[in-house]
Amino acid sequence: MLIPFSVAVVVGLAVLWPGGAPPHQRTGVGFDRQTQQAKVVGIQKVDCKTVNAGQTPSNGDTSTAEGQEAKRAQQGQCAKATIELTSGKEKGRTFTEIVQPDAPRQLHKGEGVIVAYAPDAPHDLQYSVTDVNRRFPMALLAGIFALAVVVVGRLRGVMALVALVVSFAVLTLFILPAILQGSNPLLVAVVGASAIMLIALYMCHGLSARTSVAVLGTLVSLVLIGLLGSIFIGWASLTGNTDDNTGLIHGLYPNIDMSGLLLAGVIIGSLGVLDDVTVTQTSAVWELHDANPTMGPRGLYRAGIRIGRDHIASVVNTLVLAYAGAALPLLLLFSIAQSSVGTVANSELVAEEIVRTLVGSIGLVASVPVTTLLAALVVSADRPAASAGGPMRGGRGRRRKK
Repeated sequence: MLIPFSVAVVVGLAVLWPGGAPPHQRTGVGFDRQTQQAKVVGIQKVDCKTVNAGQTPSNGDTSTAEGQEAKRAQQGQCAKATIELTSGKEKGRTFTEIVQPDAPRQLHKGEGVIVAYAPDAPHDLQYSVTDVNRRFPMALLAGIFALAVVVVGRLRGVMALVALVVSFAVLTLFILPAILQGSNPLLVAVVGASAIMLIALYMCHGLSARTSVAVLGTLVSLVLIGLLGSIFIGWASLTGNTDDNTGLIHGLYPNIDMSGLLLAGVIIGSLGVLDDVTVTQTSAVWELHDANPTMGPRGLYRAGIRIGRDHIASVVNTLVLAYAGAALPLLLLFSIAQSSVGTVANSELVAEEIVRTLVGSIGLVASVPVTTLLAALVVSADRPAASAGGPMRGGRGRRRKK
């Protein structure tokens, strides 16, 4: 069964493989801007009154919150930062940036920053600081993670890191460009997720019946998640276009099916947790059989499903809390507005996360009995001699002969 499925995945990759992301005219909005790396080479304190002249409200009213904020800004000390480009064709060019005292981010001398480039702007205003350069701490954290995985997991850990790189390559070289080229997001997600699943599971756990059972359990659950997601995303009229980023994508590539993109995200997002559940359940059934070779499929299933129930409770809670943590600022806004639970749940921003969480959780719950049943049947058929007590009969025969 897995051989034709693997062939279909390879054919799907070949047919849908993109030639790269299609070019477009940059809008200069959000992430669709030209950026360069730079460094703060100097900080000078200046009087905010001189740089904020004429920036108070036009009616001169300082009784409002905006007016009071502008007044405080004018009375404080601003920072005049000198920024030097460290990349690009104009490397070495400097420009100045005024930082207000109440700005959420203050610049410091020697700090690396990311600057946006606007070629159509006046020469003195072409560059502006957009963010801090966080590459070094991010790279250091990634290195600590890789070291921990290798130290604890040893060879399995190394293979897991290789599988992670391959999965990221499939995502960036196939899934994202194929969607941008106009291919059906659902079809691309199914083919890409299947490829990631096959590569990651077999690379990390080897070519074995145990791994094949985990692949089958994951595949069945992904199909269920795809069906439920397609039904309820359409039924709830979720467009997938809910924020500035998705709006920018839709504006640049209007042919992309945004609701299909939402469903593709549900499938890909569920895959990682599904792998964990199916592999754990399969390993549990195999270990139960090794511990008691006389246990039949029914006993293996009952014992495995008891382990699976604990796994379901922890994984579903983890999934819900992960989504809640990601949407915490949004939930705070609803709390400040004193919106009712029904109003919050009905908004498309929250409804997307609810559908994503519930559909993924249903797939996770279903993967436990499906994978456990498959593992119990396969391990019993794979080792019939041990189940029948063959070695014990051989031992008694040797004693009688002696």
